[in-house]
Amino acid sequence: MISKINRKTLLYKSEVEYADYCINHVEGCSHGCRYPCYAMMLKKRCGVIKDYNDWIHPKLVMNALELLNKEIPKLKGKIHVVHLCFTTDPFMYKQKEVKELTLKIIERLNKDNIRCTVLTKGILPKELLDIKKYGENNEYGITLVSLNEKFRKEYEPGTAPFKKRIDSLKFLSENNLKTWISMEPYPTTNIIKQNLEKILSKISFVDSLIFGKLNYNVKVSKFQKEDKEFYDKCANQVISFCELRGIGYHIKYGTKKKDNKETSDIFIQNYNKSILF
Repeated sequence: MISKINRKTLLYKSEVEYADYCINHVEGCSHGCRYPCYAMMLKKRCGVIKDYNDWIHPKLVMNALELLNKEIPKLKGKIHVVHLCFTTDPFMYKQKEVKELTLKIIERLNKDNIRCTVLTKGILPKELLDIKKYGENNEYGITLVSLNEKFRKEYEPGTAPFKKRIDSLKFLSENNLKTWISMEPYPTTNIIKQNLEKILSKISFVDSLIFGKLNYNVKVSKFQKEDKEFYDKCANQVISFCELRGIGYHIKYGTKKKDNKETSDIFIQNYNKSILF
């Protein structure tokens, strides 16, 4: 059984483009990503967790709904979008209690017409099709940086298999819910050689896509000379793919050789249309 903790607050202000508020209703993540995980490094630096083993044994915020009931009336007029989650996973693979709490949180937010963006390396549940509970304006996404299961088992050992993730996302898309992909952190060729076009072809049904480079990895720092050329080529490939199919996209800052205002304008323009990007 998953451990439980209490918190004093839940909703917090975000600095990212696609969500002005965020909720992290779990401490830690059983996915145990080894890129390494920025969230894990941050929590360790702040003294919240001791080590990797502590991180992969998540703790559920048991008073999350109680906090939401207090915070929503105060913040409702200020919130445009709430993201689940930045430092954990809302549909953590094989964690039933996490899934159940996440669904209750989305339902509670949607009750007050607060839209959600969701990102997971787990499986998006079919229950989300119940728009009377969860609304039809939320945006559901998966992280996908490869199709290679050997790579996944090494770098994302506790996550859902890539095919299962894609299938769950496609199911929501086919039922008219908005879907998106986070292709970040995309690995360099000295970690794994793969066909980016093949990966993109598997998710051509999505409404929007984020692409970003891999950071905080010793193998990448050794690849630094070729790094800029590689990511610039990949970013341009993503842009061409998305523009050809009318998919919204955002290239994370620092991924292209020259970050330009054009991709940011596309991002903001679509965001203002109440699509994710």
